[in-house]
Amino acid sequence: MALTGLLAACSPSSTPLADGTHADWSHWDGRPIVLNYWAEWCAPCRHEIPELNALHRERAETGTVILGVNYDGITGHRLTSLVERMHIEFPVLVEDPIHRWDYARPEVLPTTVIVGSDGTVQEILVGPQTRDSIRAALQTDAPDALRPGPPPDVPGERV
Repeated sequence: MALTGLLAACSPSSTPLADGTHADWSHWDGRPIVLNYWAEWCAPCRHEIPELNALHRERAETGTVILGVNYDGITGHRLTSLVERMHIEFPVLVEDPIHRWDYARPEVLPTTVIVGSDGTVQEILVGPQTRDSIRAALQTDAPDALRPGPPPDVPGERV
């Protein structure tokens, strides 16, 4: 039974999060995803994080998933500590999902990738964003991009 749980947590449909849990990509199917690349050394990133936190808190009303990716590829305890120090409230992926959607690795930070509810990249926003600029990008997805629904981030499983 434990082996089954371990194999499920390591499957292609599962992704590790900075908090030590795993999330299943299928929990976010049909929902718009805001994927933000950030780094500690990036001053605009630090200013953008409160905007992303606010969007994350609105997820129950909007159904939008906010995810972060540390640009420097930091993992483990260092990543967990950094997330806490930077007061990031949204889930942070341990692995860069760049191959999931097949876009070019960002060259400028912050960069925000908008994945539509249909699972395709709709827009790539370069530079610092606000709640309003991200909301505007999400509204180009589909009329129901901001539809109500249950919170998209389902608690992960510890492995």
